[in-house]
Amino acid sequence: MSEEAGSKTEEPTAKRLAESRKRGQVAQSREVNHLFMLGAASVVVLIFGPLLMTRVMTLCRAFLERAHELTIESDSLAHLTTELLLAVGFALFLPLLFLLAAAVAGNLSQVGFLISNQIFEIDISKLSPIKGFGRLFSMRQVIELIKSMIKIALVMAVAYGALWPAMTSIDTFVGADMADTLLELLHLMKRFLIAILCMLLALAVLDYLYQRWEFARSMRMSKQELKDEYKQQEGDPVIKARLRKLRLERARKRMMKSVPTATVVVTNPTHYAVALKYDRTMTAPRVVAKGMDLIALRIRDIARENSVPVVENAPLARTLHAMVEIDRDILPEHYKAVAEIISFVMKLKANAVGAARIGPPVG
Repeated sequence: MSEEAGSKTEEPTAKRLAESRKRGQVAQSREVNHLFMLGAASVVVLIFGPLLMTRVMTLCRAFLERAHELTIESDSLAHLTTELLLAVGFALFLPLLFLLAAAVAGNLSQVGFLISNQIFEIDISKLSPIKGFGRLFSMRQVIELIKSMIKIALVMAVAYGALWPAMTSIDTFVGADMADTLLELLHLMKRFLIAILCMLLALAVLDYLYQRWEFARSMRMSKQELKDEYKQQEGDPVIKARLRKLRLERARKRMMKSVPTATVVVTNPTHYAVALKYDRTMTAPRVVAKGMDLIALRIRDIARENSVPVVENAPLARTLHAMVEIDRDILPEHYKAVAEIISFVMKLKANAVGAARIGPPVG
């Protein structure tokens, strides 16, 4: 056994609950289903019952009154039997449909709409006699047996309490009219069904709460399971750190390739370096590279290697590094300071070009 049940102390995650639902493992009480079915059966008996019996009696009377006219020939008897069965089937169709709807409603009220194909998958491990014997005498089955015994005892007690008052006057039915006897029996059946339904309602509520508690307990996870699930969802932290490092290195290489195209590099002078690019087609100067310490030193070296002017302005370098991301235009509040530096650099370049055109002095 890899883990003891007591080590599962953590609440289940949404992913574990979703996977359990896909497998058809949900909190469900059979008592709720029984309540819906008995309620539907009570409605059928108390509401549809008289109409159904009247319909069946009318159908049967038609055959009984003409019994002397019926022939015993095979074709005639088969035809009459088919006709009677179809008539009874049509009479019972709506009540049976109502019972089917109640069975579906009992499940929908607990778990909603759920279709799981994994319930029908064959698990070879479940065919083991030893494991089957263990499940048969497991604590869960013992609890279900105790619940069934309690339920039977309660049903008997409720039935006794509902019907006993009528037992004292049962001798009055001997000379009563058949119609009055049927009405009294219907009244007793109503009282009996209502008492049973009230008892089942209480049992269903208690059992549903117990099933939810038991399901939540069975879905608990250990700390190791939480870690494993986190790794599956988010990835191994070590691998993620390596990937993050690779992405940063690639981004840094792309950034360094942009330094030779910069117009000027503003420095701290040693701790910060921000490379700015500007031409007349741009609405504002743009930060193409920035960095601190060793990265700042590397930006300055690349700038000098490619004849990009390096200007020291500590406040501006720190501000641009903190407030402007790479490949973003500078903010309006920095326009004036950056414009002065770029204007200075442009003048230096213009003077250098002019000196180159004039040429060295003739000796």
